[in-house]
Amino acid sequence: MSRVSYEFDGAIATITLDDGKVNALSPDMQAEINAALDRAEADNAVVILTGNEKVLSAGFDLAIISEPGRAAADMLRGGFELSMRLLSFPTPVVIAAPGHAIAMGFFLLLSGDYRIGVDAPVKLVANEVAIGMTLPWAAIEITRHRLTKSAFQRMLITADPIAQDEAVAAGVLDLVVPRDELQKAARDVATRFATTLNMDAHRGTKERVRAEALAAIRAATDAEFPPN
Repeated sequence: MSRVSYEFDGAIATITLDDGKVNALSPDMQAEINAALDRAEADNAVVILTGNEKVLSAGFDLAIISEPGRAAADMLRGGFELSMRLLSFPTPVVIAAPGHAIAMGFFLLLSGDYRIGVDAPVKLVANEVAIGMTLPWAAIEITRHRLTKSAFQRMLITADPIAQDEAVAAGVLDLVVPRDELQKAARDVATRFATTLNMDAHRGTKERVRAEALAAIRAATDAEFPPN
């Protein structure tokens, strides 16, 4: 079963996550997302990354993460590698979250260049401490890079969901729209990027702006989840 679809139209690639459930970021899901990003990079496309009607992603596959060992460590490493790839992607990445973004799904949301959420009762939350998990260092570095200081402390230490009317000011989102306007808004933003930005300058500036954050995320990932 394909969990990820790819649609290229003009200069824009839309990558849609839909496993029929909560878009768990299992190794298979990660591999399909990376394959879609490979296609977008080959097409030199501005990316829209979105989910199904309920969720962007609810995070890692709990069946794997609940069994400590190599498989769980590799899955976590893969998730943070994916985040780093999005943060350093050579073309703009617009993330359109149609629903919940929880745990690694939340960190995935924070890895876009422009993040759009919906004006609806959805959860945008790093819930790790509520489920008995100390946050990985890489997740802390991703969040530190994007959130205001107060939101960073509150959301991570108390697993406090961010309300939609606070999300932009907190650094979680760049825009909130009605649910039925989400895809159009994402398309409009992606089109603006595709038609107004010089992609070489975008890539070079992104590398400079995020160099410190990416180095911190990389060091944290390698230390906590070393490769085989």
